[in-house]
Amino acid sequence: MNRIESAASYHVRGYGCAQSVLASFAGEYGLSEEHALKLATGFGSGMGRMCHVCGALTGGFMVLGLKYGKYLTDGSRYGNETETTYKLVSELAAKFKERNGSTICRELIGYDLSDPEQRAEVVKLGLFKSSCGKFIQDAVDILDNDLMKFEPTPNR
Repeated sequence: MNRIESAASYHVRGYGCAQSVLASFAGEYGLSEEHALKLATGFGSGMGRMCHVCGALTGGFMVLGLKYGKYLTDGSRYGNETETTYKLVSELAAKFKERNGSTICRELIGYDLSDPEQRAEVVKLGLFKSSCGKFIQDAVDILDNDLMKFEPTPNR
């Protein structure tokens, strides 16, 4: 099973967008499936149903952090790992927006998921399955084919 199929499988089984994206990469970067799923839980539906940044994107941002993020510091706020991660997060968002017209959950899905009546309509219309499934696939595809192959400049 390739990574897009893996992410789709998580989503079909009832996991959110951020969970599906992060979990499909987690093992490769030393994060257990359980921890990936728990960590990403609050990022679904545009971060806790606030309909802000798409969960598939925030899951992708976490993946980029796993691969490129900063964990050692010389006391400075930034540095090569931080700059690389920020650059790739921006690229992921831009490429995702190019494909889908927005990075904002409310705009992508066309409903306010914090409103129980609108959320029920999304469920009734099957938009979590159709629309969100596409957003998950797009995020994973962009990561796999464009961003995870990036080789940062080593610290000098």
